[in-house]
Amino acid sequence: MRTDLSQLARTARENEVERILVGLPLQMSGTEGRQAEYVREFAGRLERETGLPIVFWDERFTTVEANRVLRESGIGLEKRVKAVDKLAAVILLESYLEALALSDEPTEV
Repeated sequence: MRTDLSQLARTARENEVERILVGLPLQMSGTEGRQAEYVREFAGRLERETGLPIVFWDERFTTVEANRVLRESGIGLEKRVKAVDKLAAVILLESYLEALALSDEPTEV
């Protein structure tokens, strides 16, 4: 039995979340591949479990940018490997929030 969705729903309720931002792994051409299909399937289950709208956001260059920032900061390879996904998520969120600040409601990718 999966508990991750119910745990996410509980955390969303506890933190009064209004929507959930999900990185969409597009191909370099901007089209959706199989991984994007998996993400959309998971997001659909998450939306049903939480009752919250899901916003998809292009995540194509977040990991590259995170690696660049960490490399330039002088962090060793071992720590960089552990931190890259977290920083990529921060970059994704910052990108979304910047777009949100520039418009009333950004469209998803």
